[in-house]
Amino acid sequence: MDLDLSLASYFVLFLTFLLILNVLKSWNENHIKNYPPGPRSWPLIGNLHILNFRKPYLTYMQLSKKYGPVFSVQLGMKKMVVIAGYEAVKEALVNKAEEFGERGTLKIFKKMDNDMGVVFSKGINWKIMRRFTITTLRDFGMGKNTIEEKIIEECVHLNKYFASFKGKPFETTLILNSAVANIIVVILLGNRMDYDDPQFRRLLNLTSENVRLVGTPMVLLYNMFPFFDLFPGSHKKIGKNTSEIYDFVRTTFVEHLKNLDENDQRSLIDAFLVRQKEEAGSSQSYFHNENLSKLVRNLFTAGMETTSTTLRWGILLMIKYPDIQEKVQEEISRVIGSAQPMYSHRVQMPYTNAVIHEIQRFTDIVPLNLGHETTKDVTFKGYFIPKGTFIIPLLTSVLRDKTQFEKADDFYPPHFLDSKGNFLKKDAFMPFSAGRRVCIGETLARTELFIFFTTLMQKFTFHFPPGVTDMDFSPVGGVTNTPKPHMICAVPRGLHNSAV
Repeated sequence: MDLDLSLASYFVLFLTFLLILNVLKSWNENHIKNYPPGPRSWPLIGNLHILNFRKPYLTYMQLSKKYGPVFSVQLGMKKMVVIAGYEAVKEALVNKAEEFGERGTLKIFKKMDNDMGVVFSKGINWKIMRRFTITTLRDFGMGKNTIEEKIIEECVHLNKYFASFKGKPFETTLILNSAVANIIVVILLGNRMDYDDPQFRRLLNLTSENVRLVGTPMVLLYNMFPFFDLFPGSHKKIGKNTSEIYDFVRTTFVEHLKNLDENDQRSLIDAFLVRQKEEAGSSQSYFHNENLSKLVRNLFTAGMETTSTTLRWGILLMIKYPDIQEKVQEEISRVIGSAQPMYSHRVQMPYTNAVIHEIQRFTDIVPLNLGHETTKDVTFKGYFIPKGTFIIPLLTSVLRDKTQFEKADDFYPPHFLDSKGNFLKKDAFMPFSAGRRVCIGETLARTELFIFFTTLMQKFTFHFPPGVTDMDFSPVGGVTNTPKPHMICAVPRGLHNSAV
């Protein structure tokens, strides 16, 4: 018994010693010469006591007013550097793309993807998967008329769904997720899925739930303190959901293997499996099943979440600002009439194009960006940032930069129009990030947003439900700024057969 007590005492002393070392290490990092300034951190918790857990970007915006465009924070024992404002973010991500170009590591994403796939991978694996993904997306129509045809086909299904309510109130989350997801599903699998398919609905719900849960306070604590893995919480649910998604993906590509024709590749999965066969036996091949599972999940999530969320915000903003909705519809009637909107029409439709850009800017879908990491020691804006430092390029500070946008806190489409009403490109428009880690599906997302939004505005006028005069437009907190569920009314417009 005495021996057990002695061992327990030594164990407690050992843990205390490790804790003191960690605190000293953190204190020492705070005294690196020319390290970016920041709020004073407390032992163990760092700056967690001042953090808005639901909307941490609001805390960082406030800190940037005090400490400037480059400052440090400490969450738990993890040191981070935040870069704020258009000029600083551009310099880091574009001008110093190599130094700030690695993906930052967070425990939850490590658990989900194990450094595989394309979004959260690093080094050679990331380069190979990114190159393969961009090439294959182009082969299957990204940036070409073939993908426009798929989007237009999906618009037909979407319009029928909206019209089925005959102007009565309904909620748009699931249907817009389904329509947008079907575009990436066609690329990944070779065929669309029916909106009522229970497997499709399950995948959509699992994906949306994971995106929401990743931004919860419990997951933030799990990222900072690994011992939270011992407790139940959102991180456990994310792991369970992710395993279910991977089970579906593995079943799907096994089915593709049974009918694989190297001369008739129908999808991205086919293209991957062909590369896998070509490199069979090579110990250096990155085209293995784990990478395929992670890549498909990455693309399904990225291909659905941000675009469908932007469309949901777009409809809500048109309801809130009916005069802007009317101007968009007038331009559609004048330029397109009842013809099918195409991506090329954006050149002739500066106002509609400006409205779509302003929806993306104002709604600020991914305010924190995805974390970056320095690949080497770097001196930036007069500060020394060591290799391996977690970097937060604060996108919300770019999209709301008052030096770049006249009415940064308002929904104001003239941000993207010149004095003559022509479309005005803005370098500070960075909803897809910038530099080496810019979103690989940017071209696809732009095409989807224009065609889906313009087609919906052509076919319907959107209103509040009867008796409703206003809505709560504050976003749900999390890794993405998503709108709260709202009932809306879509009244068919019945455009003339020729341009007005």
